[in-house]
Amino acid sequence: MDRTERFYKIEHLIRSRGCVSFAELIEALEVSAATLKRDLAYLRERLDAPIEYDAADNGYRFGQQWRGGKHELPGVWFNEAELHALLTMQQMLAGLDEQGVVGRHLQPMFDKITGMLGVDAAEAEELRRRVRLIGTARRRMASDSFETVGSAVVKRKRLAIRYRKKRDGASSEREVSPQRLVHHRHAWYLDAWCHASDAYRRFALDGIESATPLDTDAKAVPLAELEAELDQGYGIFAGGTPREAELLFSAEAAAWVSREEWHPAQQSEFLPDGRWRLRLPYVDDTELLMDLLRHAGQVEVVAPAALREAHAQRLRQAVSAL
Repeated sequence: MDRTERFYKIEHLIRSRGCVSFAELIEALEVSAATLKRDLAYLRERLDAPIEYDAADNGYRFGQQWRGGKHELPGVWFNEAELHALLTMQQMLAGLDEQGVVGRHLQPMFDKITGMLGVDAAEAEELRRRVRLIGTARRRMASDSFETVGSAVVKRKRLAIRYRKKRDGASSEREVSPQRLVHHRHAWYLDAWCHASDAYRRFALDGIESATPLDTDAKAVPLAELEAELDQGYGIFAGGTPREAELLFSAEAAAWVSREEWHPAQQSEFLPDGRWRLRLPYVDDTELLMDLLRHAGQVEVVAPAALREAHAQRLRQAVSAL
């Protein structure tokens, strides 16, 4: 067993037996005397475990204040591999939480995880540097807005927001019932019921200029209904009648594109010549066209005709800009 499992075992033996001798611990853990001494010292000094030696009974027990009570060591149910996975998760979280809005609340927990691994600050930093997330085109937002919006989603309370649209720069005051937060391509969005529009809307968080929590409870809507309304099309754009795009990728591009999921409801197949046909729903063609440009020369838009012409127009504009 690894060290964290030994910690759990020591705590369990003392709790269940009341007092356990040094010899009994060695036998149960199958470790050397030196290893057991190090484990006991670590439990006392680093994890504040109230373990003390009772000379009268020649064994180890919890301190007087814990006898008959329930004592639990923090995090002892995680083994070493799981602790490493949690530190990796910390780096993934940091990639999404650039301004540390969530991370600062979770840092005490990750400090305890680092302590459970028995490494110092330098070693912990070295472990974190072994995981790197590379992000581009991140859209920055006010950290206080993120925290206010996130709190409203969890507490199920309405928000009064001032929102600026990207396309025309127009600002508007709205009262919304937050439903969920969405992270998509290095940007955060709020899915909400807009009481001004009396409909579902998706708001980019970097477009929220101010957010004020209200005491009114948020409008309760079924999650399935929200998903059906906002998740039916390709990408982040939603709201409208979905159409089906049919795309044909070259055999060369198919080798890697066929491994991608463009939409949960997509349908695809390989053709005899190695090309890959992809059919998927979309509502707004903006994001789909941007992704098609990544595969310029390797993809043909078969249908619908409007999407085919819009793609051709983007290609002509790209060529004219050279």
